[in-house]
Amino acid sequence: MGIDENVRTGRHCFFRMHVHLVFVTKYRHKVFADRHLTRCEEIMRAVCEDFEAELVEFNGENSHVHLLVNFPPKVAVSKLVNSLKGVSSRRLRQEFPDLVRHYWRAQRLWSGSYFAGSVGGAPLSVVKHYIEQQNRPL
Repeated sequence: MGIDENVRTGRHCFFRMHVHLVFVTKYRHKVFADRHLTRCEEIMRAVCEDFEAELVEFNGENSHVHLLVNFPPKVAVSKLVNSLKGVSSRRLRQEFPDLVRHYWRAQRLWSGSYFAGSVGGAPLSVVKHYIEQQNRPL
């Protein structure tokens, strides 16, 4: 059996793990223009590289962003999210004074909550069926 080219390798493992993340602005303010989202993508791509993760896809609207991240098993999603939101909030507010006026009291760009969903691979029903069909020893 050959290894799929999308499977990544670690020192002792093979993996293909993706997470779909959604971050919403504080108070759901509609503050982003294309220039903000372009810079936000650059910042988040650099943060992912620090975690040995890959930002596969990025897009957003004026009040939220969507990310598709391929990450290694040694990375906790909560730690990755914390860094992505913290670094991007700080950098965007430093570089774009127009964002600061919306958040001068809150001192943060993002809402405290986020969405994270595992994605990729086979549907759960297929995995469940595969596990059920294993030859269990007697």
